[in-house]
Amino acid sequence: MNSDDVYVREFADLGRRDGAIVGGKNASLGEMIGNLHELGVRVPSGFATTADAYWRFIDDNDLRQKLADELGKLKDDRSNLADVGEAVRGHILGGTMPGPVEAAIRQAYSDLAARLERDDLDVAVRSSATAEDLPEASFAGQLETFLNIRGEKAVIDAVRRCFASLFTDRAIAYRENNGFDHMDIALSAGVQQMARSDLAGSGVMFSIDTETGFPRTVLITGAWGLGETVVQGQVDPDEYHVFKPLLDSAGARPIVEKVLGRKRQKMVYASGNSQTKVVDTSEEERSRFVLNDDEVLQLGRWAKAIEDHYGQPMDMEWAKDGETEELFVVQARPETVQSRKETGVLKAYSLNEEGRELVRGLAIGDSISTGKVLRLESPDEIERFEDGAVLVTGMTDPDWVPIMKKASAIVTDHGGRTSHAAIVSREMGLTAIVGAGDATDKLKDGQEVTVSCAEGDEGVVYDGVLGFEEREIELGDVPETRTRVMVNLANPAAAYRWWRLPTDGVGLARMEFIIGNMIRIHPMALVRYGDLEDKKAKALIDELTRAYEDKAEYFVDTLARGVARIASAHYPDPVVVRMSDFKTNEYAELIGGANFEPEEENPMLGWRGASRYYDKAYREGFALECRALRRAREEIGLDNIIMMIPFCRTLGEADRVLETLAEEGLVRGKAGLSIYVMAEIPANVLLADEFAKRFDGFSIGSNDLTQLVLGVDRDSDRLRHLFDEQDPAVKAAIADLLAKANRAGVHTGICGQAPSDHPEFARFLVRQGIGSISVSPDSFLQVKQQIAEAERKQDQERKP
Repeated sequence: MNSDDVYVREFADLGRRDGAIVGGKNASLGEMIGNLHELGVRVPSGFATTADAYWRFIDDNDLRQKLADELGKLKDDRSNLADVGEAVRGHILGGTMPGPVEAAIRQAYSDLAARLERDDLDVAVRSSATAEDLPEASFAGQLETFLNIRGEKAVIDAVRRCFASLFTDRAIAYRENNGFDHMDIALSAGVQQMARSDLAGSGVMFSIDTETGFPRTVLITGAWGLGETVVQGQVDPDEYHVFKPLLDSAGARPIVEKVLGRKRQKMVYASGNSQTKVVDTSEEERSRFVLNDDEVLQLGRWAKAIEDHYGQPMDMEWAKDGETEELFVVQARPETVQSRKETGVLKAYSLNEEGRELVRGLAIGDSISTGKVLRLESPDEIERFEDGAVLVTGMTDPDWVPIMKKASAIVTDHGGRTSHAAIVSREMGLTAIVGAGDATDKLKDGQEVTVSCAEGDEGVVYDGVLGFEEREIELGDVPETRTRVMVNLANPAAAYRWWRLPTDGVGLARMEFIIGNMIRIHPMALVRYGDLEDKKAKALIDELTRAYEDKAEYFVDTLARGVARIASAHYPDPVVVRMSDFKTNEYAELIGGANFEPEEENPMLGWRGASRYYDKAYREGFALECRALRRAREEIGLDNIIMMIPFCRTLGEADRVLETLAEEGLVRGKAGLSIYVMAEIPANVLLADEFAKRFDGFSIGSNDLTQLVLGVDRDSDRLRHLFDEQDPAVKAAIADLLAKANRAGVHTGICGQAPSDHPEFARFLVRQGIGSISVSPDSFLQVKQQIAEAERKQDQERKP
């Protein structure tokens, strides 16, 4: 060990316990290089200046007292923060790097260039404080990074600027708020080989879902160019979710979500040392994902390996080198929000009123807030902002934090789930919508609005102050039941929201929601796109399918991943997916749908459910549904998916549907595939013995069954008083079905609302020996308790 070692340490010689020497960020880089290389995790080489180097700089320039004196001038209200920060930074930037420190940095840079066989080595110089990346203090976004640095002199200057960034206004305010002594913290500068991500792409990834804390997914975001645009929220990036438990399964490719971001700009190198610029992306770049599926899976495996090594959820940054096509992890730190939340209580929010939608974007969290809109262009306008207002702006960086603390909610035009606005909003518990696109144009100063993130992945700003409910759901003391209690889900974006509920799976996943809200295009309009004459419909289809050469592939891929996300939230418990059950009038409302749907007098009893699947007029559309289910089960790997056929009228129709499924490679029993049938037509009850020979189970659709048993239009206000799922005729039909199904040894379940609304109905189902009851997630605990009580009474009655 020579005398220079006290001022510079190679990343390869560092470990996570060296945070007091080189800061958490640099210590983590060394930890990964030393321990994860054998697992394939690539981290760019480099070195770090030590805390001793920082203090040598401070002492040789006689700055300790000067800095303490300047910081001592900070007023309680921090009205002079900008002046104090500028003075402190001025002292540091005016200092001279001590000879031994400078020599050590020059030698380390020269050695790094020689090792990499590069005469003109570009490096990133990143700041790492000795108190950062702790569970209680992330210091996220407080310090500076300098990119595209080349040459020994430029590196020395960048290190000095890193030292100064320990005293940015936001860093000073952060330490004041969190009780850190400014003069107890040192700054380490990490000098790291730059991956040429300006020629490819980069982004951020978390080994946990950032909105719900769901621990079994990796969230990856990415955009073209250098990663600062993603971190700062300047662009709306691509987004990917990878299901961790299947990453090691042979043949599985568990990417359960892919969302194409707008990515309208990118940061690239500019001419000259340490220069970058932001330029517009091309149309081709905007219509293409930054990562291919193999790269997404590789990053997912790395994220899982890093999390496993550290034993906690992690926040990481990645970069792709455009010259070598190699991926790198360039930073890793502990995740500090979701991993620290209480797990015994689940908060649920719901709107009690409908409102006029103004804008929508990515929902951060799942809360609801109301307030008056205040649009700001700069954090310098803090004096204009009022406590409890809704902050509306283009994007945020750490300078916005003092304003964010005063806001009831935040809405930004730009940014993704890993942008500054999103990260800080989570830390503060704020309702936030990012990437809304045109919020600063559509929302007006002084306008009263409701900001809702309680409806899934997308958040919506509504006009006016709407009533909403906030409830706390206690997750302790959930009783055990013999009857399986499952949940009904439609929106894949909301699937992770309920992961903490101790459910037995999903009794009804509605395919129509994914088609109607995520895909939005009639499947036949994609299959027969060339025959479409509707120019408006074709333009909308072109926009939605821009990332896909094969337009039908857009339908298959989106549906497969939507179903897979729901299935992953409950894996390995069963998830019952009902194949499409739109009515013709509903199909016609899809883009291009009017060209393929007949007008019917009574769509409720018309061309719906099973009757469509083998019909030549829809057969090709059904084939896309089948391809999506096969992909979700066999390629993505979610083999807990069960298919369910709705509105199957006759035994002959059941046979034709099963033949059609077999033609699409979906054979009952093959690869563990179970196929259920909805029991919602009296024929299903009367011939239950025969239907049980063809299907693996029944799921009672109590709404349609009630309608058809009683002859009551379920949508008729005038006849509402007659529509009763507890009518003796309906209960007799259900009891008959359950008796026949239980004798045949097939699964039975119900997925209507009645057990949620009527405790006595749930008790009736238990007495009849139903296998599972599936309810809305917010009713789960209530119904679970009702079922436990019903089973207890049943057991008492059976005692001699």
